[in-house]
Amino acid sequence: MSHQSELISTDIEAYLNQHENKDMLRFLTCGNVDDGKSTLIGRLLFDTNLIYEDTLAAMHKDNDRVGNAGEALDLALLVDGLQSEREQGITIDVAYRYFSTEKRKFIIADCPGHEQYTRNMATGASTCDLAIILIDARRGVQTQTRRHSFIASLLGIKHIVVAINKMDLKEYSREVFDNIRFEYQQLADKLNLHNVHFVPVSALNGDNVVNRSEHMPWYEGPTLMEILESVELVEDENLTDLRFPVQYVNRPNLDFRGFCGTLASGVLRHGDTVMTLPSRKTSKVKSIITYEGELQEAFPGDAITVTLEDEIDVSRGDTLVDPATPAVVGKAFSAHVVWMSEKPLITGKEYGFKLGTKVTTGYFTNIQHEIDVNTLDTIPGTSSLDLNSIGQVDIELTEDAVFDRYCKLPNTGAFAIIDTLTNVTVGAGMILSPKPSKNEISHPQKSYNQAEKNLNRFIRENYPEWECREI
Repeated sequence: MSHQSELISTDIEAYLNQHENKDMLRFLTCGNVDDGKSTLIGRLLFDTNLIYEDTLAAMHKDNDRVGNAGEALDLALLVDGLQSEREQGITIDVAYRYFSTEKRKFIIADCPGHEQYTRNMATGASTCDLAIILIDARRGVQTQTRRHSFIASLLGIKHIVVAINKMDLKEYSREVFDNIRFEYQQLADKLNLHNVHFVPVSALNGDNVVNRSEHMPWYEGPTLMEILESVELVEDENLTDLRFPVQYVNRPNLDFRGFCGTLASGVLRHGDTVMTLPSRKTSKVKSIITYEGELQEAFPGDAITVTLEDEIDVSRGDTLVDPATPAVVGKAFSAHVVWMSEKPLITGKEYGFKLGTKVTTGYFTNIQHEIDVNTLDTIPGTSSLDLNSIGQVDIELTEDAVFDRYCKLPNTGAFAIIDTLTNVTVGAGMILSPKPSKNEISHPQKSYNQAEKNLNRFIRENYPEWECREI
């Protein structure tokens, strides 16, 4: 394996320091079946000389036995590690790969394209900053292309790269590229996706993946790797709204009580006044402690232990916030849900809900509509959601939880749905807005529909800062 930096052979400490201070991009590849997602990742690693020699030797052995690229090396074998994946030539589970260049560190999630494994794609996309959506130049935009794009938009992925693959099979035609770009741009406009890049590539031959293609001189834009290395991520971080979900209370002795977790958003500083939700008790930050010592301030993504000046009750599942920009405390909300179970969603049935570090139970009170991923039209009157369906629902929890609107703060606006009998995750959700709880309606004789009519007034009076366009 060749390294991108010469420092590793001359000054190892300088190399390690340089590597430690690089920013990290998490991205996924998704799209329809057999669009070349695994091959594209293999090509990225192969052309940047980031495959270890023993791994490459093992790939050559496997290529003779189960390779699907003819005489060429099947680069998909690098990420398709399961035996069933290699036998069928498909991706079943999400495969993660890690690599680094001089400019940035990367974590890649290779997601399956089969509709049966859409839930795996949603899982892989949940932590990503960028999505590479592959489109086979021979087939154009397919159903899974639309479904994966819609899920990416629901999950708030701001950066989309549309890699139109297998251009070698269409004689590197500019007309084919322009037609597919036009078709996908119409979908992107409906999904409110603004930062979209289009790149014509051949993952098998390496055209416009890392090296610029000699077969497509008409394309003057950046290669795929150039986009990955240059996309701006700093502006995506929310440094204003403080959210620190408490994961663990550390009490090693009588003289120390700290609250452990990962800072989800905002900047936390020594001496800041914080409020704990849902109790709304306030205190000041006494210290911010990490493995390497005490900090004066912490930023999103930092794993820290916080101590407070006052002995207030803070437990796992609580959230520390800035009193000036608090989160919502409530039991009811509306949300988009991606259903991931063979068993359909049932209204009125008790499910488990995990919102950050908070785990509680609740139920679906109503399915407002299902969303057709092909047309993006809503289907009203739906009584249940089946596997891979996407819908807008109303949810009521059995106890108060702390949450935000997903489009504003994804880390505290997402939740997982768990089957309470099997403990299997059956769905994922993105919160749209809070709702008044049924139990909080002052006049029981009024229907829940009447309370829903007052929803806009409820949000306007209590949460005027929540301004976000819904899909």
